[in-house]
Amino acid sequence: MRKMRRALAVALSAMMIAGVATGCGSTSTDTSSSDDSAATTEAAASDDTAAADDTAADDTAAADDTAADDSSSSDGGVINVWAFTDEVPNMIKKFKETHPDFNYEINETIIATTDGAYQPALDQALAAGGDDAPDIYAAEAAFVLKYTQGDMAQYACPYDDLGINTQAEIDEAKIAQYTVDIGTNPDGKVVGLGYQATGGAFIYRRSIAKDAFGTDDPAEIAKIIGAGSQNWDKFWEAAATLKDKGYGIVSGDGDVWHAVENSSDTGWIVDGKLNIDPKREAFLDISKNLKDNGWHNDTQDWTDAWFADMKGEGEKGIFGFFGPAWLINYTLAPNCGGEKVGEGTYGDWACCAPPVGFFWGGTWVLANKDSQKKEAVGQIIDWITLNCTQDGLQYMWANGTFNGEGGTKDCVASATVMDMSDGTLDFLGGQNMFDVFGDANAYANGKNLTQYDETINSYWRDQARQYSAGEKSKDDAIAAFKQNVADNLAVTVE
Repeated sequence: MRKMRRALAVALSAMMIAGVATGCGSTSTDTSSSDDSAATTEAAASDDTAAADDTAADDTAAADDTAADDSSSSDGGVINVWAFTDEVPNMIKKFKETHPDFNYEINETIIATTDGAYQPALDQALAAGGDDAPDIYAAEAAFVLKYTQGDMAQYACPYDDLGINTQAEIDEAKIAQYTVDIGTNPDGKVVGLGYQATGGAFIYRRSIAKDAFGTDDPAEIAKIIGAGSQNWDKFWEAAATLKDKGYGIVSGDGDVWHAVENSSDTGWIVDGKLNIDPKREAFLDISKNLKDNGWHNDTQDWTDAWFADMKGEGEKGIFGFFGPAWLINYTLAPNCGGEKVGEGTYGDWACCAPPVGFFWGGTWVLANKDSQKKEAVGQIIDWITLNCTQDGLQYMWANGTFNGEGGTKDCVASATVMDMSDGTLDFLGGQNMFDVFGDANAYANGKNLTQYDETINSYWRDQARQYSAGEKSKDDAIAAFKQNVADNLAVTVE
């Protein structure tokens, strides 16, 4: 999705249900075909058998899996693409636009994640196979492990089998390691990579920083909140200082949750059993301390009250939010109350390193192992996820040139691309966000996810809210959480 934004996912769902989304779909499923002419990509994505001599290649093709690929970019055909927003399909349209020799038609199926509709439909399509099966499909962080390492991982094709020199290109592009870890299957093969990087920072109001701390310098604010300390001690000291000035440090406990969740050492499931990492268990007290001390406005993320705090219209002024670059571009900026410096809180923001390294969200691109068009699919995926030249998707994405000059700049998975790009934003008072998010991507941990995270997280946060509100004891909250997991998931709970 557009940097995993749930707000946008909801909006897209409404659009698709109304039949307004791209293509000719008349329900929440949008299936459309594009016959724009497009192109072959780089030599790195050529078929594995092409390196052999002509005779050997003919013999090998009869037995090799990639030989089942009976089409090439010059032959044409149809590539089926499944996604939960139009973001990846639009990237493929751009690939075709910039590669006029790529003679494939693209058939899009877009189903929003709202109400859990996308995964069951995708699972059924993968299992059914045939001409209508997905050749390329997208998965977001909340459920990607199901498709790379979990119940549906058997359908994912290793990038190597798409003709991609995967490890060499990962090294050249300096792909953020957490995205590689998440996209690696149980056999150690990379089957999915992202195009954006979603390492998190602390994004704060400059005016509030000056009032409370006498400076808005990102380096100084980083010290004040305990950046890189791997604990919350300095952050709570800052919260107390802010309270004395009449401010909250965050809008709601959810703003801290994503940093806690994705900085934990272990995931929710270990050896098939429910596991509560000590850092995640500590979130119960974090949530309660925020509420008891009046350090936030007690909002829930993705609600009107949360958005109001972004424009400074909440109960009290809120210092900051934890999140990746997409939170700046697609959540804070549209909800700041202005479109240029001097309007609302636009231009009154900056970002710095957080107390703990974390990531939040992301989209991974996968291919079907049974696709008959592996070479062509590999060309597309390589261009989206690994091409680190100025002609690749990631350079356009980082520099805001995907739809022409002056577009939205975003953080990408390739540090090589980030190093040759300019992330300066007026919204951040002229700060180059890449200076902060480049390090954030390196610190993120991708080994604490499970395929059940979306569901288990909702159970945990619900109990945390009840505990912080004084509606139940900590022991009762944990017991209720465990019971929810035991009742609804195929997970051993002790």
